[in-house]
Amino acid sequence: MDPFRLTIFLAGALVALTGVAQPASSGSAAPNLYAEHCASCHGADRLGGIGPALLPESLERLRRPAALQVIAQGKLATQMPRFDDKLGAAEIQQLADYLYTSPGKAPEWGEREIRTSRIEYAPATPDAAKPVFAADPMNLFVVVETGDHHATILDGDRLEPITRFATRYALHGGPKFSPEGRFVYFASRDGWVSKYDLWNLRLVAEVRVGVNTRNIAVSSDGRFVMAGNYLPHSLVVLDADLRFVKLIPVRDQAGRKTSRVSAVYDAAPRRSFIAALKDIPEVWEISYDERAEPIATGLVHDYRSKEGAFIPGMLNPRRSLLDELLDDFFFTRNYSEVLGTSREGGKGQVVNLDVRRKIASVEVPGMPHLASGITWDWNGRNVLATPNLRQGVVSIIDTHDWKVIRQIPTLGPGFFLRSHENTPYAWVDAFMSPRKDTLQVIDKRSLEVVRELRPAPGKTAAHVEFSADGRYALVSIWETDGAIVVYDAATLEEVKRLPMNKPSGKYNVHNKITRSDGTSH
Repeated sequence: MDPFRLTIFLAGALVALTGVAQPASSGSAAPNLYAEHCASCHGADRLGGIGPALLPESLERLRRPAALQVIAQGKLATQMPRFDDKLGAAEIQQLADYLYTSPGKAPEWGEREIRTSRIEYAPATPDAAKPVFAADPMNLFVVVETGDHHATILDGDRLEPITRFATRYALHGGPKFSPEGRFVYFASRDGWVSKYDLWNLRLVAEVRVGVNTRNIAVSSDGRFVMAGNYLPHSLVVLDADLRFVKLIPVRDQAGRKTSRVSAVYDAAPRRSFIAALKDIPEVWEISYDERAEPIATGLVHDYRSKEGAFIPGMLNPRRSLLDELLDDFFFTRNYSEVLGTSREGGKGQVVNLDVRRKIASVEVPGMPHLASGITWDWNGRNVLATPNLRQGVVSIIDTHDWKVIRQIPTLGPGFFLRSHENTPYAWVDAFMSPRKDTLQVIDKRSLEVVRELRPAPGKTAAHVEFSADGRYALVSIWETDGAIVVYDAATLEEVKRLPMNKPSGKYNVHNKITRSDGTSH
């Protein structure tokens, strides 16, 4: 067995040793139904894979009638298919009851498990003076191919692959780069964080930070990696070489309720991480600045002298307390404010991270996908554009007064919106609609759709990313027999296509590390 596959096997064994037991069945057929229809995505032990963990605590916000509907009809904006064409009502009921039955022991993944899971593949060596290839290291694309769990490193000038390598199962949340662009970090749904050296084209290290992980962020100084978990309810701080630094349990201010972490972001100007919490109405800011002000946690006699209940300001959460849940964010350019929505949709809240409270509400229809939001300057003001997971519309919002300027009709609910500073166009897909094979191009000046493109009729087209100079726009054909289709970003004409195995996303080094207005952060 090769080392990579061996580590996967050992990880599974380690989970088993933590005491995760199979739940008792509420119906004799339920375990078999789960094994046949659910295990390939959600894990044989219900701890998650492509799909999330299916345990009572992770289903806390999903009531049983809603769970029945999800099993029967599938779930919007996910890969969850419908099963009412395969299973009868009684079988669906048995499955739902099974999922809400507790295992013998709750899964745990703490400091000991994290530390012992770490694997170092490449010995520590002095930094290389230059990459082992001739391509511009700032114009590389990292292409995630979910069809067979690989990643391709693509030369953004020649538009040719440099290398292809195996990744962990079900990468999620998009890869993140070190500040200079040499290293890329991946997170998988089953909790593995991987560090890959783009200059030497080799895997450096891996560590498992949780059972079900949402995404990661890399600090702007390159010292820390933070992972946000669905299960257990925690944030994990690692150093740049994926060694354990700190585990932060995610609890509300009263210490009574825990929460899954929807996402974690790096707020570079603030030298801090921002965490979106799915189950408690708080926004967390975790500073990685040694000079961060201490955080008051109780009665304070004198703020100036720091007399009272304080904890260190570095690597501890500073809370913004809210009235409503937020689990999806968009940041203003200086990261002083976040616009957030919950997956229930319909309205947003603007939170000022300096005063740590809500300062405005935004009325937005449907379910805006703020994590795919982009920004540009329009008529002297900075605007935010966001696709919508529930309605065929792109919302244009003024980030000064948080008023909706325009609702641009689209072909259907979409997942991704992308642009670049050097192009007048923004590209949006219709990922959750019957027109999912069609991309629409929006003119950022007129705020009108000016072109429709069908790179592969009948096949899903999604997730546009631009080359570093904005010359090329790369589109994913989201199929196992898919491709990367390259367009001239100015003429909107096809340049070439590269066969790929379900390329879910492409990430340009320069655009990511410079925090391009046209890409997600």
